Amino acid sequence: MIRFRRAILLVVLLLLGLSVTAGARAQGEHVDVITIEGTINPVLVDYVKRGIEQAEDDGAQALIIQMDTPGGLDKAMRDIIKLMVNAHVPVVVYVSPSGARAASAGVFITIAAHVAVMAPNTAIGAAHPVSIGEEGEQAMSETMEEKVLNDAAAYIRSLAESHGRNLDWAEKAVRESASATEKEALELDVIDLIAPDLTALVAMLDGRQVTLLNGQVLTLRTADATVDEIPMKTVEKFLYTIADPNIAYLLLSLATLGIMAEIFNPGLIFPGILGGICLLLAFYSLGVLPVNYAGILLIVLAFGLFIAEVFTAGFGLLFGGGIISMVIGALILFQGASPIFRVDPWLIAIVTIIIGSGIGFILYHAIRIHRKQATTGREELIGKAAQVKVDLTPEGMVFYRGERWTAVSEDGEIKAGEEVTINRVEGLTLYVTRKQPGKQRP
Repeated sequence: MIRFRRAILLVVLLLLGLSVTAGARAQGEHVDVITIEGTINPVLVDYVKRGIEQAEDDGAQALIIQMDTPGGLDKAMRDIIKLMVNAHVPVVVYVSPSGARAASAGVFITIAAHVAVMAPNTAIGAAHPVSIGEEGEQAMSETMEEKVLNDAAAYIRSLAESHGRNLDWAEKAVRESASATEKEALELDVIDLIAPDLTALVAMLDGRQVTLLNGQVLTLRTADATVDEIPMKTVEKFLYTIADPNIAYLLLSLATLGIMAEIFNPGLIFPGILGGICLLLAFYSLGVLPVNYAGILLIVLAFGLFIAEVFTAGFGLLFGGGIISMVIGALILFQGASPIFRVDPWLIAIVTIIIGSGIGFILYHAIRIHRKQATTGREELIGKAAQVKVDLTPEGMVFYRGERWTAVSEDGEIKAGEEVTINRVEGLTLYVTRKQPGKQRP
């Protein structure tokens, strides 16, 4: 009974401890931090959404987004901004560490923050719209291009105005790709603070007032706040890693290689499984990138030509066409999108050399096999020597490797005991001529 009471007391104490901890969290003595490093794509939308929801649920004073990005997809950028604007917790965008940048889509996200901060030796700007939507930049008329530009300019002006930032510079960043250092951005009222590190930033946020979309004014209390990192989940990291042009190209190449290996060697199983997995991952990766479907079709055509070369006498023409198709397909796989969504030319060269060498090796051995004399069946008889058993006048009988064959002479009458060379086979009849020294094939 005493032990039971002690157990109950221990449980109560644990619950009280948890309540005190939860109460401390509810009082907002901490800030949550997520990190964006790389291109803006749909995977980051889910990550930012999870970060905002967790900050709201655990009563964080603010959510800090540490960001270093060259830009990204327009749709993903707008989805992130929607989440930030409608958040019930202040969102602080911190362009860091030193040497980082907020370019293109990163400018919009920084301008949309409740508090915009940059670290020393960072840059912001160059927000001219290049990749519009997930389909990439389209061939647009001058009128349509002007509409797109005006839409982006109006959007960033609206974001800047809602947070009291420099409207003119924001529009200039879109229309003229203007850029600024952290000091210039602070002087131009593009950002609110310059902080050397995260610890200093948390201290600088203390006492700052933030107005949310619903008009609620919050005063940040971060003097003694702790910092809680919200890292990417393993699945998010993996998906974000493969959502890269170079990785997508590699996956597509590995997929076609694996499937091709299975076609050439049925029953190997492993290459086929690996190729199928890589193909599915490539589909996901290409699905979140501004892909050019003509590039995909050219790459698929290239491997189709490689297969055709192996199974037909293409004399190298199909192989050459496949190499050209593969290189062009890789070059235009993301053509028309922002330069950050391009396959590295060096990667294209390396993959082309490796695949070309592999296919060349297969072709070399396939050609040797095609040219090699058959060792079984009727074709094996051609060019071999036989001995006449019954005079060929012109029909008779010959003896070859322990078997008697009906034979027809194509070289006049041939007497029994003479040796003949087999020229061709029709049915069960051999057509022969007198053996010529040095003419018999081994």
